Amino acid sequence: MKNFDLSLYLVLDPVLCADIGMVETARAAVAGGATIVQLRDKHAATAAMIETGLALKQVLAGSNARLIVNDNVDAAIAIGADGLHIGQEDLDARAARRMIGPDMILGLSVETEALTAAIDAGIVDYAGIGPVFATPTKPDHKQPIGFDGLKRIIKLSPVPTVAIGGLKAEHVADALAAGADGLAVVSAICGRPDPAAATALIAEAIKEARK
Repeated sequence: MKNFDLSLYLVLDPVLCADIGMVETARAAVAGGATIVQLRDKHAATAAMIETGLALKQVLAGSNARLIVNDNVDAAIAIGADGLHIGQEDLDARAARRMIGPDMILGLSVETEALTAAIDAGIVDYAGIGPVFATPTKPDHKQPIGFDGLKRIIKLSPVPTVAIGGLKAEHVADALAAGADGLAVVSAICGRPDPAAATALIAEAIKEARK
């Protein structure tokens, strides 16, 4: 059984994190309660991804937070990351699983009920569901689904789910009420003057919502 906690899933954005950098943002976020850190940099070369990923791995060492690499299988393997996350336009999930082996966590982005129902729980470990709201951090995203859409899609998921897309602390209760196992956030932490405090605010909201 793979051990990971989707509660507070930080997706790093190199542009938003530019002031203090992705590594420092991750360090602060994990101190504030982030349970997963995803390295996402669509424009970085594999060598640069590996360099950042190895630095992130050091920062996460000793914590329970898991390091996931977005989309780049070679980087995920070279870093020795805990997992890989792919979208519908990226690699096929079956092919990704073959490449990363049985032990690495594999996450898959899904936007519709049909895609969610088609997930093979023998291959994929969790689903990223969204976007709940429109978000500038991913300008090419699909149509926002809102909390009603989130609830409908989660019902069909054979694996744990994390909600994504414009989510902030004030959305925690609604996302968890829709059945999500956690929230993935970008701008709610990346680029904030105090990422640790911004993360702690969301972590506290999660704790409250689960009471």
